[in-house]
Amino acid sequence: MSTVTTRRAHRAPAPPGRLRPPADTVPALALAAILLGGLIPVALWWDGELGVLGLDGWLTNAGRIAGLLAGYAAPVLIVLMSRIPFLERNVGSDRLARWHAAGGRWMTCLVLVHVLTIVWGYSLTAHQNVVAEGWDVVFHYPDMIKATLGTLLLFAVGIVSARAARKRVSYEVWYYLHLGTYVAIALTFAHAISNGAELGDGKGRAFWYLLYFGCAALVAWFRLLRPWLLDRRHRLTLAEVRAEGPGVVSLFLTGRRLDELGAEPGQFFRLQFQAPGLRWVSHPYSLSAPPTAHYLRFTVKDLGDHSAAVAALRPGTKVRAEGPYGAFTARRRRAREVLLVAAGVGITPLRALFETIPAGAGELTLLYRASDAGDLVFRQELEQIAAQRGARLHYLVGRRSEVGDPLTAESLSRLVPGLSRHDVYLCGPERMAEQTVRALRAAGVPRHRIHHESFAF
Repeated sequence: MSTVTTRRAHRAPAPPGRLRPPADTVPALALAAILLGGLIPVALWWDGELGVLGLDGWLTNAGRIAGLLAGYAAPVLIVLMSRIPFLERNVGSDRLARWHAAGGRWMTCLVLVHVLTIVWGYSLTAHQNVVAEGWDVVFHYPDMIKATLGTLLLFAVGIVSARAARKRVSYEVWYYLHLGTYVAIALTFAHAISNGAELGDGKGRAFWYLLYFGCAALVAWFRLLRPWLLDRRHRLTLAEVRAEGPGVVSLFLTGRRLDELGAEPGQFFRLQFQAPGLRWVSHPYSLSAPPTAHYLRFTVKDLGDHSAAVAALRPGTKVRAEGPYGAFTARRRRAREVLLVAAGVGITPLRALFETIPAGAGELTLLYRASDAGDLVFRQELEQIAAQRGARLHYLVGRRSEVGDPLTAESLSRLVPGLSRHDVYLCGPERMAEQTVRALRAAGVPRHRIHHESFAF
């Protein structure tokens, strides 16, 4: 059954009132910039088009527009995942990943339309069947063999990235296969210059080179050089592995000048442990305590081969860290009252926020969902924080088959008076998060006040 614990103490000072723009201002501007940028390839096509006549002309030009838009989308999607600190802090890795996934689906469809309509249109112009024309395009047009290989690789990555397929592969397999996107884009780049009539003049070619080489520069700096420089500066080392519960450990990392990292509670780092079997892939792990100048604490649950291996690491192991990343911080908070909702290992970033997010006594509530009391992590720490801050702490314990769903709109409204006035921070398994978002919306919480951190890759 569900159990509830509440602690109150002295009144903490209320957060100072400050006039701040809506939390979604930067995401809205970033999305608008991406969409407006997509007009440039269309303008290039329009500037070079003298007229569209006949079915072959319509098909060919539809293929050209689709190809230009797909070519624009490819580097933009890479930039979204290039871990630019400004975007990570103000848009959030979770939202960037959703944009990347949605954009990837659109780009794959555009590439398919490009291939089919171009070959069909060319076949009508040449008065031969589609198969013969396709053969001629691949083997007789410049750079088309490379472009065909890149397109096939892009489709393969798209299939693996589909939700149904993604659930069947490990993070490591998905990660390495996803790197194939870079190879696919590199293979297809040259054919746009060689065969694209719209890119034949100076301004069209200059735009394309700026777009692609600018993207390459961002990736080289933020994904390779900057992490290497930060690693050299901070020299992170695993100092302690502490058991927190069944299959859950906390990792304490020490290093130099950690206060210069600028990390905030609620953020995460991508950690690369310099140990056999772990050094070639980085995994995202959230801070489970406020960062200090002396150590960073991360808490890991055994959810696969990588996390199980991490739990067995010895103190002294060198660690490469990229970050901090994520916008799941107190910066997004706009309302006076705050609700934190955690399930499973989702308690990790919320435990750090529970200790630090500005709130007066009675203005902060944490709901912690678990199937069994033994799965509750940080119980002593959470109760101590609740007592010190005058916060409300509710444990929602029990299997759904036994106690029902404690995260419905009715249950949440009963547990949290004035729920619609709260900012809500939500972190947990994907399915639980989706259901809780729907419940919060049904309870009257505005969408812009629901801040969600997802573990899905």
